[in-house]
Amino acid sequence: MSIRQEMHFESGVLKVDASGEFSLEEAKRAFLEMLEAVAQYEAEKVLFDGRNLKGEPASIERFYYGYFAATETINLIGIKRMRQAPQFAYVMNEPLRDPQRYGETVAVNRGMNVKTFETPEEAFEWLERPPANKPDG
Repeated sequence: MSIRQEMHFESGVLKVDASGEFSLEEAKRAFLEMLEAVAQYEAEKVLFDGRNLKGEPASIERFYYGYFAATETINLIGIKRMRQAPQFAYVMNEPLRDPQRYGETVAVNRGMNVKTFETPEEAFEWLERPPANKPDG
């Protein structure tokens, strides 16, 4: 089974709703697809909602995904000469979301601005944006 993504850009945030079954190769393919949209919209903030993804990545898969995501993001910044690195908020359920944040740590250590969350509300707060269904301030 593959990973499917629906993407919408609004209020400066690229929102990505993903579903399907995790595999490292599918996750890499889906990340590149998401990066294409980041470049197209010049998005500075990304909310990735993976609560409809299934799977339990091994530690080595978490490492490889984090390394890949950071490397590709840094490459995008260089190629597109973006003002700043995009900020990525991932919302996922366990066991896909690692409570130890291993993949996140790998990506952050390589220069990616990314964090994982349990709820969209936490992710929006971190992105410094109100949730779309709540009025501004």
